[in-house]
Amino acid sequence: MQISSQKKKTGVIAPKRFVQRVKKQNELFRSYMHQDAHEFLNFLLNELVDILEKESQAVKTPTETSSPSEKTANGPQSAQANGVHKEPLVTWVHKNFQGILTNETRCLRCETVTARDETFLDLSLDIEQNSSITSCLKNFSSTETLNAEDKFFCDKCCSLQEAQKRMKIKKPPHILVMHLKRFKYIEQLGRYKKLSYRVVFPLELKLSNTVEDADSEYSLFAVVVHVGSGPNHGHYVSLVKSHNHWLFFDDENVEMIDESAVQTFFGSAQEYSSNTDHGYILFYESLAASNKTREG
Repeated sequence: MQISSQKKKTGVIAPKRFVQRVKKQNELFRSYMHQDAHEFLNFLLNELVDILEKESQAVKTPTETSSPSEKTANGPQSAQANGVHKEPLVTWVHKNFQGILTNETRCLRCETVTARDETFLDLSLDIEQNSSITSCLKNFSSTETLNAEDKFFCDKCCSLQEAQKRMKIKKPPHILVMHLKRFKYIEQLGRYKKLSYRVVFPLELKLSNTVEDADSEYSLFAVVVHVGSGPNHGHYVSLVKSHNHWLFFDDENVEMIDESAVQTFFGSAQEYSSNTDHGYILFYESLAASNKTREG
C-alpha cells in the first residue's frame, strides 16, 4: 500500500515493520541464523492466504458463517451449509500464483489411467550440470515406472500392479515460480551441499508439457540469487525487471543492470568455480495474462 500510494516515481521504503511482523508471526525468522528464501516464499504466500481468508470470514454476518458442526477436518473451506457446498475463497494469491498439476498413473495390466489433480504455488525442480529450465521441466514431467516394492494398487484389478506415473501441468498459473533445488543432501558426506550447476533460464519461456499440449508463453521478470559456496551461509540478492529495465537489489543498494548481465547468474560450468552467484528462484509472468492486464 505504501509503495502503490507513493506520488514519487522513485523512492525507498524500509521494510522494518514488515520484518517485525514476519518475526512475530513465525519464530523461525526471529534468530540471526541464515534462512532459506524458498521456505520464506512458501511461508509468506500461505500466511497471506490465511490472513485473507480470516478477513473474509470476519466480514460475514453470523447467519452467513457456518457453525462449528458444519466444519470438516479441513477447516472452513470445506464447510457445507444446508447441503450446499461452499466454494473455497479465491484470493489474489490464488489468482496469480496457483496452478494445477495432474498426477497420472497408468496400470500396465489393464491400461486404466487414474488421474489426481493437485494445486501448486511453485514448482521445485531437480537440476543437472549444463542443463536448462526447459530440460528441468521435461524431467519433472517424465514418465516413472512403479515396480517391485513401489507397485501401484489398481482399483480395477483390485491388486498391486506395475504402473507408469507422470506429472503434467493441467492449468499453468499467471505467475510461474520455479525453485531450483540447489541444496542436496549427500549421504557419503552426511550433510547438504550446494550444487553450483550451470542452469540456463531464458528471458522468454514456452511451457509445452501441459495437459492440453498448448504452448503457454512466459516472460522472466524476477530472479532470486543465492550468493555463497555452501548451504549454511551466504547472501540473497534479487534481479527485477521494472518498466523494461533490469534492476539489481542487494539489501539497500539498488542499481540498473544490462539485460545481458542476467546470464551471469546461470551458474558454473565447472563444479569448482570462483563464481558463487546462482539463480535460485525464478519468476515468470504469463504473456497472455499481462496482455489482458494491459487491455483492462
